[in-house]
Amino acid sequence: MSRIFSRFLDGAVCAFEPVADGPLEPVAIFHAGVEEVCAHSVAPDLKRAVYATRHAVVCVGRDAGEQWRYELRPRSGERYGHRPACAFSLDGAEVWVYRPDAMAGRGPTDRWVVLDAGSGEVRGEAALETAGHGGEHFRHISGTCVLLDVGEGQDGTVIYRGALTGEGLELHRYPWGDRCLIDFAPDGARFMTVNHDQGDVAFHDFPGGGVLLRLPLDAFGHDADDASVEWSGGYLEADTVIVTVGGETEDGEDWHRHYRVDPSDGNVLGPFDAGSQHAYDVEPLGDGSWLVSDGAGRPVRTRARR
Repeated sequence: MSRIFSRFLDGAVCAFEPVADGPLEPVAIFHAGVEEVCAHSVAPDLKRAVYATRHAVVCVGRDAGEQWRYELRPRSGERYGHRPACAFSLDGAEVWVYRPDAMAGRGPTDRWVVLDAGSGEVRGEAALETAGHGGEHFRHISGTCVLLDVGEGQDGTVIYRGALTGEGLELHRYPWGDRCLIDFAPDGARFMTVNHDQGDVAFHDFPGGGVLLRLPLDAFGHDADDASVEWSGGYLEADTVIVTVGGETEDGEDWHRHYRVDPSDGNVLGPFDAGSQHAYDVEPLGDGSWLVSDGAGRPVRTRARR
């Protein structure tokens, strides 16, 4: 499985590979030519990157040359409330694109499109039953499917599973509209969600989605009047997940705490000091290490001491 990930820094899509501890240096840099992007991804062979703006998905090479462009037509006249998403498949052969067409004024619902990574040609697409503001792709370790979490604001969150077949994009919608996808287990056999109202965390089997375990907020010693489960965290290792709880002090200051949890039985193993700047500044990597950001937004890898 490719461990390449990207950050958008100083007008460029920067590729990183977490092979060392401490501050990470880019292994490839792709200049985008724009100051802001909605999403970005790098191919596992480091030969190309894609980024999404509100109007297009663009593929660029390491020489900053544009290789292809997929226009989100018709061009939207809405300035806010719609953020497209893009991600390479695990093998780098396709680019998955979430189109928030409803909020962009392009149609009654959103669309999910799969492009050929080499040419930008459409290989499959499907209409969704959502009117989302944005989405996030989660690639399964098998490489055979991708999950998409579509955020519909106060209306909740919808999770889809998609697979590219000879017939096009095969679509499955999970039977909830109130759970936010957080992370896959390292072996891909489970996944973690947080309730949209931030009242609990749950663990599901894959691909079915059956709930194996659910932990309410009070399992962490917090009350719903002053705290909530954040849409953050994930699998630190196969047998340990990080769950984030946050809130606001009487003085209006944000606070957050991370907790280690055994996902097999729900045992809260204790607090976890990730060294994070805020509730969403932690990305467990599944191998006992995790990422946070330095003051400039650059990734720093840390490993728990044994």
